[in-house]
Amino acid sequence: MSGSSLGKISKRLKVPRSSVQTIVRKYKHHGITQPSYRSGRRCILFPRDERTLVLKVQINPRTTAKDLVKMLEETGTKVSISTVKRVLYRHNLQGRSHCSKTGIKKPDYGLQLHMGTKIILFGEISSGSDERKIELFGHNDHCYVWR
Repeated sequence: MSGSSLGKISKRLKVPRSSVQTIVRKYKHHGITQPSYRSGRRCILFPRDERTLVLKVQINPRTTAKDLVKMLEETGTKVSISTVKRVLYRHNLQGRSHCSKTGIKKPDYGLQLHMGTKIILFGEISSGSDERKIELFGHNDHCYVWR
């Protein structure tokens, strides 16, 4: 095929003329015609590792990213928390805070209804325990669930 024009080579091989042109230019410049290595960084996690992460989260949605990192370190793969989160986001699993339960007990339903229908000043109600305040205003609402 030497001595032929780019158009004739492209018709004979049934590939675009621009592809033939880039291959010829590459051969003249570098002396090779094989494709270059891929650009960019290699993936840390293999597809099998990603599937195990997703499966662990689907089995137990309250698993934290730190626990998943520790699980991967036991298998010999060192990853960061942000890498684990990125993999889960790619599989449509976002971290959300769970539905908060206020800790209202059966005897207090009437009190809650009474508070909802009447305007009450803050100091007027003294019923309720400190335990309820911890449940309402503590760190329980920061628990994350992968959904």
